Amino acid sequence: MAAPDDHARWRRERRVSVTAPTGNLALIETRWTGSERPDVDAEQAAAGASVTVTPLERKNLTTGDVEYGLRRWDAESAAITAFTDIDAYPYDPDWVIDAQFIPSDTDHTIPVEHIRDNGGTRDTAIPGDITFTRGSAIHRLAALDNGDSLLLVFGDSTNGDPAHGGETYGSGRFLTVSRGPTAFGTPGAVTLDFNRAFVPPCGFSAQYNCPLPPAQNRFAEPIRAGEKNVVFREGFDLYAAT
Repeated sequence: MAAPDDHARWRRERRVSVTAPTGNLALIETRWTGSERPDVDAEQAAAGASVTVTPLERKNLTTGDVEYGLRRWDAESAAITAFTDIDAYPYDPDWVIDAQFIPSDTDHTIPVEHIRDNGGTRDTAIPGDITFTRGSAIHRLAALDNGDSLLLVFGDSTNGDPAHGGETYGSGRFLTVSRGPTAFGTPGAVTLDFNRAFVPPCGFSAQYNCPLPPAQNRFAEPIRAGEKNVVFREGFDLYAAT
């Protein structure tokens, strides 16, 4: 399949994914219950027919203790109803970049701020860095563990409020990077296709707590590739939606 056609297929799949019953637009509540596990079955029984309840856990930012919670997803959420599109740049082959994955030493962490943590940071394990050269600039980006892939949380000069000249989601964007045959502990080639940079989940629901780009993942140059912003019908306020 030609690259532009494959990109168009990815765009269609993104739309299906974010509008799914437990897709990004469906998240209507994230509720933390502390050290006590919530009764998810009871919550589900009391929920409406369009709602799905799932368990959640995290480590406390201060103590490191495990905290429990739940999420409610509504297949008929206000955000799904108001959703129009995900605005994106046209496919640009110049933003498909050959790079190298360099594994980190064991237990390497960096402080990562999250959008709802009021300036606090979480020590986040970094399996390695991704390096590449573009023009005269050498980039070394911190890659987060994303299960069977790597996740780049990055910012660039296009980020910002559209009312003040911003072109892309203000808090930065994400890029999933396949490791292919490269394991976390093994250096090797990876491909960065910035045409698949995407708006993070917090651009679809205020109930997410997304990581923000670490300092080394902020580009001075504009990356005009990938998704820009989520488009809702006029008058819809994502942060007032329930």
